[in-house]
Amino acid sequence: MKSAGSTNTSPTTQAIEIAIRLGLIFLILAWCLQIIRPFVMVIAWGAIIAIAIYPLFMKLVAKLGGKKKLAVALITLVSITALVIPLISLSESLITGATTIGNEISTGKVNIPPPSESVKSWPMVGDKAYAFWQDASVDLTALLEKYPGQLAEFGKKLLGLAASTGLAVLQFIISMLIAAAFLASADSINKSLHKLAGRLSTEHGKDLLVMSEKTIRSVAVGVIGIAFIQAFLAGIGMMAAGIPAAGLLAIFIMVLGIAQLPPLLVLLPVTIYLFSGDSTTVAVLFLVWSILVSASDMVLKPLLLGRGVDAPMLVILLGAIGGLVTSGIVGLFIGAVVLAVGYKLLLAWVDMESAEPVDDSDSLTN
Repeated sequence: MKSAGSTNTSPTTQAIEIAIRLGLIFLILAWCLQIIRPFVMVIAWGAIIAIAIYPLFMKLVAKLGGKKKLAVALITLVSITALVIPLISLSESLITGATTIGNEISTGKVNIPPPSESVKSWPMVGDKAYAFWQDASVDLTALLEKYPGQLAEFGKKLLGLAASTGLAVLQFIISMLIAAAFLASADSINKSLHKLAGRLSTEHGKDLLVMSEKTIRSVAVGVIGIAFIQAFLAGIGMMAAGIPAAGLLAIFIMVLGIAQLPPLLVLLPVTIYLFSGDSTTVAVLFLVWSILVSASDMVLKPLLLGRGVDAPMLVILLGAIGGLVTSGIVGLFIGAVVLAVGYKLLLAWVDMESAEPVDDSDSLTN
């Protein structure tokens, strides 16, 4: 005989109650994700920036006598000045160049100047290049009429790229402000991350957290940082030389830099284009500048790429290109970092039992 206070809950009733509770939890999580989805990219980029500059931030705090708020304000101001202002300069060139080229291709009204006689002296391809260039400058319309659909679609994509550039600049500014907020709350965020890592993996949570942080910092500073600097320097040189669509070419150079390919793959054809013009002095100066930009990684890598990047370059390249395709210019940076972290976490999970503890000195999560 059961007591008056006891309840007799059947397994079916218990299962229904558990399903309802889980359903409510997933509903709330899905709702939260739906609300925060427009901000995921800027929050992710802000977190990456915060992790990348955290060691510098702590050194600045020490020099300022522990004044974190002042250090956050200085880093935010300097970072926005150092990153966003050059980005705006290149973006202006990108917008102008992409809009002009896109409109001309979409309407079939591309004006190509006739080639210089010096083009004939190019090794191996001089005569053919001169003939093709000459035909394009005389009757390009006939060439465009052969591929109307493809050219119109390409022109629309260039116009879309130009339109997304302004949004990318705004995303960079917002990400810097979010990074500043993360740095200001670094202590509480550290505790929360440690608790979360402990819940996910009691034995290896901290090691995985430290490894993720180091991978983010290594890729963000050692790969993307160097690629950004080289693309910016190349863009400044092309703008000074009067190269059309310098900002668009700078984006290509950045992708090549992330793939660990030399900027000369873009700068050399630009140099040849300049030598085909009237000013040999400008062409020579640009050639020297291009060589210096391409060789700058020999100086930048020892300074920025401290411990090296363990993730294969193919993973970083696929992440950069995939991020660019799915999320625009900001995705170019985030994709490389996220895919590299995912790759490292996968390897760590596969070799979990044999992995050695990770050194967590000078760590954001220490």
